[in-house]
Parts: sequence; structure tokens; C-alpha cells
Amino acid sequence: MNLAVTALNLLAMLFVLVIGLVALIVIVFFVVDRLQTHDAIRRNYPVIGRFRHLFTALGEFFRQYFFAMDREEMPFNRAQRDWVERAAEQESNTVAFGSTRNLNVPGTPIFMNAAFPPLEEQYAETKPLLIGPHAAIPYNAPSIFNISGMSYGALSRPAVRALSRGAAKAGVWMNTGEGGLSPFHLEGGCDIVFQIGTAKYGVRDAQGQLSDEKLREVSDNPHVKMFELKLAQGAKPGKGGILPAEKVTAEIAGIRGIEEGKPSISPNRHAEIDDWGDLLDVIAHIREVTGKPVGFKTVLGSSDPWEEFFAEIDRRGAESAPDFITIDGGDGGTGAAPMPLMDLVGMPLREALPRMVDLRDRHGLKNRIRIIASGKLVNPGDVAWAICTGADFVTSARGFMFSLGCIQALKCNRNTCPTGITTHDPRLQRGLVVEDKEDRVAHYAKAIVKEVETIAHSVGVAEPRQMRRRHVRIVQDDGRSIPMNRLFPSQDGLGRAPEA
Repeated sequence: MNLAVTALNLLAMLFVLVIGLVALIVIVFFVVDRLQTHDAIRRNYPVIGRFRHLFTALGEFFRQYFFAMDREEMPFNRAQRDWVERAAEQESNTVAFGSTRNLNVPGTPIFMNAAFPPLEEQYAETKPLLIGPHAAIPYNAPSIFNISGMSYGALSRPAVRALSRGAAKAGVWMNTGEGGLSPFHLEGGCDIVFQIGTAKYGVRDAQGQLSDEKLREVSDNPHVKMFELKLAQGAKPGKGGILPAEKVTAEIAGIRGIEEGKPSISPNRHAEIDDWGDLLDVIAHIREVTGKPVGFKTVLGSSDPWEEFFAEIDRRGAESAPDFITIDGGDGGTGAAPMPLMDLVGMPLREALPRMVDLRDRHGLKNRIRIIASGKLVNPGDVAWAICTGADFVTSARGFMFSLGCIQALKCNRNTCPTGITTHDPRLQRGLVVEDKEDRVAHYAKAIVKEVETIAHSVGVAEPRQMRRRHVRIVQDDGRSIPMNRLFPSQDGLGRAPEA
């Protein structure tokens, strides 16, 4: 009995102490909040005002998991992410009961199924496509779907390693992004596209200029198949790359040729390229030095200035043309970008891609310049739409990030990515097991290609590159759809629109 009384007394004393401690904390916070001058809400509503910050911070997570419907979130909704997750895990991507997609939203593509689609024995294998016929070492690219530019620095070491290994298993290329070529890009033995950003990371001399010697060193690696000159990126047209200081480790600084521990901010454009002639000269120079195909990545603000670009190619001859053009949409993403550029600058890919394809075809360069579509293309329907529009290849960055386990936590720029993909915190990187994620990367890439082939067969062709604009309809503002070849009549180099 005495022991029970003693225990109750101790619990009562502990309860009083806890209440007293809580009261003391509240009083301290009350005084602090009243005296501080930075936050008006906390000054006017001490203690209680602090909950506003907590709820604001947690709001995006509550919306993602409890309140948002499958098709509501931005930039990628739950249905899109779940498809990638199932594909990466080799799970069934069939659905039951009915589609949750609203087919009346303007801009929605609807593929036109054929009355008599090909039988299985009539299917054709998608063959490799040659890029750079005038380069000393052309590239016979095997896959229609590949990994877009993501640099080591923006991504963690285990993320790059998993992507490299997975790309090799799936037979797709991997773009280095503008951060240079690291040993981790090469680890898996996949095909590499080396991206040259405005700061020339990895191929720059002591003054930050393009170094022919370093270009040769990179091109001597047999895994490096092409070079991509980055003019602009969809998430931040007119602004260079941004790598926060906390991500500039000694290793990354060495690979890029910059100073450790300081923010890495690239120029907003290549200083030596002032006009279209300069652009073609630089492309020709890199191709001559490396012997590999060379193209560029850009974002369209308008198609009008590009008329002069193609006119300059006409004057010089087809051999002067870039071997490929990567079109990134203004709706593309990145690890860190100013909000006005992310939200409001650059033409969306859905409008930009057909414009660039038509310019190329109107000038008779369809078999000379390959078009690569990039920007928010993570599911089979997105990829199939791009190929119908005229893209020869599609690349994705965030789709492959989802395959690595990205949960869209929106922490890419803070070095606190909870999945270890975009952080250099060793504790967080431990969560990303390369041996597991490399298989997920490969499964995702293969699933995309397989599902795009399924769409191609449904519309009545033997393989994806036989799809045309007439095979897809686009929903209009009134809810009705019209064939895409009526919106964007394809050109054949003679000003005609054969599909109209």
C-alpha cells in the first residue's frame, strides 16, 4: 500500500514538473514573440502564431498524402508517380474499373486506335538511329527513350552510380548534365552524352574558356558518344546553372575545375556565341576536335528567330548543321531556379516541339538533324505524343529520379533530400542502395519503351517511329478533339503539308 502511495506521489510530482516546464516554455516564447520585430503574426499572437509556420511547412506533405486527388498535384501528380513506381518495381501497370483522367481538359492527347491494328507477328523492332553522319565517329543510338542531363553535384554519388548502371542494363544513353564527367557516370559502362554548359565544366582551361586538350581527353573515352552544347534549360531560360555552396565538395570542385565550398553559378550564356554563325562555328569546332556528333539544347521563346538559324545552315550547307537539337520546354524542372523563370519564361514543350520539327523539315533537314524532346515527359503517353509530333528521341530527368525513389519532397536545392538523390549528406545518401536502384532504373526505361510500342500498335503501326501527327487528337477548349496534323500540318521540305 505504501509503495502504491509513493508511486502515485511521484507521478503527481512528475506531472506538476511537466506542467511547470511547459508553462515556463510558453512564458519564454510569449516574451520572445512579443519583443521580436521580424514577424508581425508572432508579435500580435504570441506562441499561437508559431503554429502558422508549422502548418505552412507541413502543408505540402498533408496535401500530397491526404487531400490531393490522383490527378491534381503539380508538377507531377500521384497517378504519374505511381506509374513510374510500379514500372520500376516490375509490377503490373494495369488499372481497374475506369480511368481517373479527365479527357475534356484542353491539350489532352487522345491516340486514335486503328480499326485493324497489326497482329503480333507484324510488329517491327525499333532499330537504332544514326546521329552525326558527318562526324568522324557517328553514334548509332539504340533507344528512343534516354536519361536527360543531371549533373554530379546536383545529384548525389549513389544516384549517379545507379543511373549509370541502370542505363547500361537498359541500353539507353545517359546525359552528364553540365557538371562534367565523373567516374560515377562511367561506372556502369553506359553510353554517355557529355553536356557542355556555359561554364564549360570539365572541359575548361584556367581562364574558364573551352579547352581543346580537355575536349580530346573526354572524347577519347569510348563511352562518350556525343557532345551537347547547353544554350538554355527549360526551368531557367536565360540563366546559368546554380549549385549551392554546400554541394560544392572537394571532389565536385575538382571534376568541374572550380573552387571548393563556393556557390557554382554558370554564366547566362556562352560568351563566345553572339549569333547563329558563331553557334555553327562552335559546333563545327567541337565536332572537329572530338570526332563525335555535336548538338545543342535550347528552349524556344519564339520560333521566329530560328528561321534565321536554318537560313544560315542553308547558306553554309547541310554538313554545317548540328547533329541534333534537344528541345526543352519552359515547363521543365531543375534543382534550383528563380521562381519567375521557372513559372513564366519559355514556351511549353507542347507548343515548342512541333514548331522546331516543322522548321527542320521545311528546310529539308529531317534526316540530317535529329530532334530530342525533353521536359516533363515521364509516362508512356507523353513519350508517344512527342514521337507523333516528330521527335526522334525523348529524354527524361525527373522520370528517372522517380525510378530512383524520388517522392517529390521539393527539397532538391537544400541538400536535405530525404531519399538521398539530390543531397551530399552521407547519412541521407545511405538510404539510396545502388544495387537496388540500378534495377529500378532499367525496369522503368524498358517499361516506357514497351508501353510506347503498345500505343504504336494500337494506332495501327508496327513500331513507334512510324507514328505520325495524324495518329493523335488534341482536346480543344470546347471539349472536342481534332487531329494534331490539323493544328500543326507537317512539312516535307517543299512547304507542303502532306498529312493535312
